[in-house]
Order: sequence, then structure tokens, then C-alpha cells
Amino acid sequence: MSDLERSSAQKEARHGMPGRPWTPQEEPRREALGRYLAAVAAAAHARSAEEPEAAAGRAKSEPPQAASAHGPSEREPATLHVRDVMQVPAVAVPGDMPFVDVAHTLAREQVSAVPVVDADDHVIGVVSESDLLAKAAVMAEPRRHAAVGRLWQHRLYEKSHGDTAATLMTFPPVTVHPTQRVADAAWTAAHARLKRLPVTDYRGRLVGVVTRRDLLRALIRDDDEIRAEVECLVGRHLLDPRAVEITVENGVVTMTGRLDKAVVAELIASVRGIDDVVGVVDDTEAV
Repeated sequence: MSDLERSSAQKEARHGMPGRPWTPQEEPRREALGRYLAAVAAAAHARSAEEPEAAAGRAKSEPPQAASAHGPSEREPATLHVRDVMQVPAVAVPGDMPFVDVAHTLAREQVSAVPVVDADDHVIGVVSESDLLAKAAVMAEPRRHAAVGRLWQHRLYEKSHGDTAATLMTFPPVTVHPTQRVADAAWTAAHARLKRLPVTDYRGRLVGVVTRRDLLRALIRDDDEIRAEVECLVGRHLLDPRAVEITVENGVVTMTGRLDKAVVAELIASVRGIDDVVGVVDDTEAV
């Protein structure tokens, strides 16, 4: 990812931060949010770059096998698809389920939203805590105290008079397909600002659900995987890899030990270039 893309992602993360300062307990969530937005930005950049490359390849009429004759690049990660990370079976509610039963379903399953399906399992919408909250507010106070100015607020108020999942749900639903790339699904979730996406087959029938956390875990490697790559990199730079100790926490790599001053700068620069490394702390001693 370029410095411009990283800066843009960090700026968007700051816009999503609360007005109050982050507490120490919330710092890991802040780091995860920044890394998630950075990954989405990188996916969007890669997708935009693929289109002209694909067009150029077709113009050259190159046989499909030619591009991969020597096998994939060592640094090219395996492409993950939605089917690899989605949750099955997916919790759903029928369109005629009463409001109270929908609320009980959300509480029992500990989810913030569920797909609404028809008799053939086609996804027709999504009902969320926000929809139920609006319904509860109308039940508590049927009359509006002030005119609703915005169109979406007016629609929310009118919709909240419904009594079933089908009359309370948000539609049309935003869905993804099992064969879509995880990066594309992450872009869809980020653009629509959704925490959960129903996964449907080519007929629109529900086959699973994928959450923003599922996509985050797929897009961003955990600290153990990052440490393994850093240790492999250190092994290529140093005659004795045991001379440096590597720890990784929330994407930040800390290096300690006694190293030749001539190789420290190059080594740290190489570590910073590893995907998903947020930063590098140099605690080494020059020898």
C-alpha cells in the first residue's frame, strides 16, 4: 500500500472515532479499525489496477496459460472467497414473524440483524436492532412531537408502524455471493456500512452470512502469522537469526537484541514493507 493510501485510510479511521478519547481497553479496537480500513483501501486500489491490466492482456491475445507458466509469485497470497469465511447455517426469520419474536431472536442469537426470507428461503430484506428500536419508540409514544424533515426519517417512522419482520425490514437487501472475493465483500460492507451481509446463491436463496469481523480476520493476518514472516525475513538477513528477538502485538513489530549496525537499517526497512505491519519498534543494540 502506498503512503497516500495508508494516510487516506488512517484519516477515515479518525473520522470514525468517538468524540471522547480512546481508553486503553479500546486501543486494540482502534488499531483493528485502522488496519481494516487500510486493507479495504488496498483492496479497492488492487481492483482498480486489475481492470486496465486485464484489458491489456486481452489486447495481446495471450493464451491463459502463458501468464502462469512459471507458477504464482512467492508473495502472492491465496485468494480467499466468501464461501471460505462465511458462517453456516445462517439465522433467518420469516417475513410473517411478529415484532416481539424477532426481538427475541436477535437477543437469543446475540446478533444485531438477521435476514428476512420468504417461503422458498429467498432473502427479501434485513431486520435490525435499529428497525426494532424505531418500532419500540412508536409503541411508547405514537405521536411525533415534531415534523420529520428528512425523507429517510419519514420512511423510518412510517415503517415502524409495522408488526412483522416483512413490514419492519430494510429492503432491498445488500447481499454477497459465495464465489465473491473476500476483498470485494469487504468493500461492499464498508461502502454500505453494514456489520453483517447475507450470502445468497445465484437464485437469491440464503446459504450463509458473513460478518465484518470474518472479513477482517481474512484480510488481516494475526500477529502470529506476521511474526513468522518477520522471523523468516530475519533469517535471510542474519547469519544467526537467534541474535534478535521478535514480538508482535496488534501489528506492531518489536525487535530486541545485539545486531551489527550496518544491517539494522536495511532489516527494519524490510520488516516495515511486510503486509499488515503497522509499525516497527527498534530496541536493538548496535555492535
